[in-house]
Amino acid sequence: MLMGVVNVTPDSFSDGGNFLDAPKAVAQALALVAQGADIIDIGGESTRPNAAPVAEAEELARVLPVIRELIEGHHLPVPISIDTMKPAVARAAVAAGASLINDVAANRTDPAMAHVARETGAGYVVMHMQGTPATMQDDPRYDDVVGAVNAFFAERLARLEAAGVAPEQVILDPGLGFGKTFDHNLELLAGVGQLRRHQRPLLIGASRKAFVGRATGAAAAVDRLPGSLACVCAAAWAGAEMIRAHDVAATMQALRMTEAIQARKKL
Repeated sequence: MLMGVVNVTPDSFSDGGNFLDAPKAVAQALALVAQGADIIDIGGESTRPNAAPVAEAEELARVLPVIRELIEGHHLPVPISIDTMKPAVARAAVAAGASLINDVAANRTDPAMAHVARETGAGYVVMHMQGTPATMQDDPRYDDVVGAVNAFFAERLARLEAAGVAPEQVILDPGLGFGKTFDHNLELLAGVGQLRRHQRPLLIGASRKAFVGRATGAAAAVDRLPGSLACVCAAAWAGAEMIRAHDVAATMQALRMTEAIQARKKL
């Protein structure tokens, strides 16, 4: 499945400010669906490195008009995901029509998010991150990053189940670029197969990220599509079930080609 990104923010790393105006965000969501997106991920708070937190009221003011217009005005034919770390924002977004909570904080700091997932029955993305967006790139270290992420997933799944969240609600995201060095990101992509042991869908978000730029020499985020597609193909080949991307049409084509080749692979 392909998750298309709509950032209703002034400061996201690759498209900040492009869709801060609600009508532009709605138009972008509709365009991504037309390109083949299976899910639209709407976020009102940037989680780029060193990003400053956004007040709850401001985040709600950014995302709710977009969700409501997509649901009520356009009867969006695909699910909406709310990209937020705030339980109140998640609850309001689900009430407005979202059906998936994409939580980069993974319920580490506020157990209320697990309660929202349990009470609403919404899907819940658990992402691994070291620290917070403001601190996550302050010298991240792991003895074994794949092992650390797997241990985190196991702990989160057990804690969520104890809180009443059904395992079937949970999607796992290793958090490429979130508290990871260049080498850590590559190790996680190379270890996608090992991250699938939890019997839950695995979401990979490499689109336009800085490690892609470092590997390819593409300094500007918007120039990192070819490198991002290489990550997509590698992750899909290794068994990732979901991809989060800004460039939906190109990513869809890369996924379909990867699947076509994989279907002919001899056992």
